[in-house]
Amino acid sequence: MTGNITRRGEHSWRIKYEPGERHPTTGKRQTRYVTVRGTKKDAQRELIRLLAEVDNGMAVEPSKLTIADYLRGWLTNDRDLSPKTRERYRQLAEQQIIPHLGTTLLQKLKPAQVHDWHGALLKFGGAGDRPLSARTVGHAHRVLHRALERALRLEILSRNVARSIHPPKVEAAEVAILDGSQMAQVLARLDGHPLHVIVALALGTGLRRGEICGLAWGSVDGATVRVDRSLEETSEGLRFKPPKTRHGRRSVTLPLSVVELLAAHRKRQAEQRLMLGLGRAGADDLLFTLPDGSPYPPDKLSRDWGNVVRARNLPKIMFHALRHSHASALIAARLDVVTVSRRLGHGSPAITLSVYAHAFASANTDATAARAIEAAMAAKP
Repeated sequence: MTGNITRRGEHSWRIKYEPGERHPTTGKRQTRYVTVRGTKKDAQRELIRLLAEVDNGMAVEPSKLTIADYLRGWLTNDRDLSPKTRERYRQLAEQQIIPHLGTTLLQKLKPAQVHDWHGALLKFGGAGDRPLSARTVGHAHRVLHRALERALRLEILSRNVARSIHPPKVEAAEVAILDGSQMAQVLARLDGHPLHVIVALALGTGLRRGEICGLAWGSVDGATVRVDRSLEETSEGLRFKPPKTRHGRRSVTLPLSVVELLAAHRKRQAEQRLMLGLGRAGADDLLFTLPDGSPYPPDKLSRDWGNVVRARNLPKIMFHALRHSHASALIAARLDVVTVSRRLGHGSPAITLSVYAHAFASANTDATAARAIEAAMAAKP
């Protein structure tokens, strides 16, 4: 493998090299040309890198594909993306990635550009040129990283430049939750409201919003509820989807108070269905629906929760915080991390620890650890 460097201008050099493969039709040796701006040493380093790629079988065919075209093609055609993920990725791509990097050739993207892109987003990447949070910049970075990883697998790229640049650090912030006394107060203030049983179920089981909206009566067996799907909402509409992992498919034991509330709710729903001429609810019918019997959209549930929070002067927390409240209550009761993880449907206890590390730290202080080891050391042989 050989190559040479020719001066094209005062600070411009042309690299000529052979990629080590012949033309698929003519069988002739192929030659590639690359222009480098900088010193001759810069050109020499680039030639060495290109020849190393050829030697390692990592050389890729030059392409005029831009980042914008590549991202849009990926987000349109990749069948591995769920509708909700595709929608969120497309939003991040169109709002945060393409306006800044879209015209850059995919194969020309450099780590320095990714670094500068982070800085630009943090300063004026939001609507109206407002700063973006480090968390949102991190989300955008992960979309770019995943896109480049795919291009690497398809041999469009020889490396993923997003690997070497880390997204900005996100300062850990505790999520606002309900403590034990607040749970009781919230449920008391919701008595008689349509959301009463839903909130009780969320607090009593830690189910996600979509899991609650996707529950069918066939999944309720006495004091146990089986989670085997979720209701997902995108701009294209509603759809039921299975859990992401096998751990998400689980059975959760209900508190007695929730069992009683569900029984009363089922009776009221039966009366409503009778009035609508829908007949008796079957195993496939949903626990929670709109008045006409159609599925309860998860986004509407969040909006309805926000409305009742304001109307009944409840603690200002998001609906998803009810799940965090459930988990924190279990941890405060000193349940082990494996049990908590299984109940929440996490992929592993490590995820539970990472999300609720602060809660475990509060429930199990160092002083508690000292007393525990003291008791062990003082035990009679």
